[in-house]
Amino acid sequence: MPESRRERRQNVVLRELLDEMIQLSRHLSNHAPTLQAGELTYARERLEWLADEIWRQVTAENPTGP
Repeated sequence: MPESRRERRQNVVLRELLDEMIQLSRHLSNHAPTLQAGELTYARERLEWLADEIWRQVTAENPTGP
């Protein structure tokens, strides 16, 4: 099995976080003009949280990386 395919299957948490970020980004790109200020604030905070969690997952896998 190719290395890239094995990595996707082993790091399920990272895959789920990335999928959620993509889904939220798509939703925002389609609906941002119609969302209320509170919904946009929540979405921004959620994106920031997802980015932090993704960073933690990546750096935990490679503690000597940049």
